[in-house]
Amino acid sequence: MNPSSNLFLVGPMGAGKSTVGRRIAAHYGLPFLDMDDELERRTGVNVSLIFEVEGEPGFRTREARLLKELASGSGAVIATGGGAILDPENRSVMQSNGFVLYLAVNVAQQLNRLARDNRRPLLRAPDRRERLEAMADLRTPLYESIADIQLPAENGSVGRSAQRAIQLLDQHWLRRSAAA
Repeated sequence: MNPSSNLFLVGPMGAGKSTVGRRIAAHYGLPFLDMDDELERRTGVNVSLIFEVEGEPGFRTREARLLKELASGSGAVIATGGGAILDPENRSVMQSNGFVLYLAVNVAQQLNRLARDNRRPLLRAPDRRERLEAMADLRTPLYESIADIQLPAENGSVGRSAQRAIQLLDQHWLRRSAAA
């Protein structure tokens, strides 16, 4: 069982936050919440439409409000959106209300994983590589700054990544329990 109040998964799009998060939640018997899915469920529209109508600032405002609400609960695995990290208050909310696992992935891996993805608004750019590199330059130091544990992306299966994440979490929590 997760001894932290919540487990937040952070990382760029294509890192596997949703897929790995579901497996971690199942392993620990915890509820899983994907922030983008939850936002879509509550608004009745997809993230792309929110971006189209309200722009990125409107989406980020909704995202921050939802993060605060979800973080006020306890014992959930929460997959954040890749850009949630941009807001200093969001970073503080995650650090204050749980444990942060950073799923790292490089741009080449992102391009491979997202090759057929046409639904993400921030991927709609003439040069996807250039867009992803610019986002990585800005966001990677932020992910690293709040991560309790960093899980480097593997070229293997999602199942293997989830198992590795569970091993790292178990090791960290056992060390923490022994030190207390």
